[in-house]
Amino acid sequence: MTEANTSDRSRGLALGRLDQLLGFHLRMASAAVARDFAAVMEGLDLTQKQCAVLELIDANEGVSQIDLAASLGTDRATMMAVVDRLSARRLLSRRRSTVDRRRQVLALSLAGRRLLSDARLRIARHESAYRATFGEARIERLIALLRDF
Repeated sequence: MTEANTSDRSRGLALGRLDQLLGFHLRMASAAVARDFAAVMEGLDLTQKQCAVLELIDANEGVSQIDLAASLGTDRATMMAVVDRLSARRLLSRRRSTVDRRRQVLALSLAGRRLLSDARLRIARHESAYRATFGEARIERLIALLRDF
């Protein structure tokens, strides 16, 4: 066993070819961020996707479920389930569009605004830990690179 393999095994299994794959490292980073996010959100009962939906509705009042699905790269059925859960918690309201009766437009309720405000404080703590670890310049470069996806 080589020294590099010994080092890899001390952290877990040897990674082999995975160690050179961008997708693997993105997935591992995503999983780590998701675990941390879930811990930070404990008690609020909000997922990353639900927070993203609340943020998008807040920034784009009157947005449709279809537009949210497109922005977040998810299918309509999944988005409908997310919106249904948020609606059941009375965090948002849905109404028929006056422009296109086939579409439902969304707005945050007062409870949704309050919960989003609390979530934002927690997200700021979550983000600040990464920014402190990696530094602002590296985080901004990473975000710029990831926007290209």
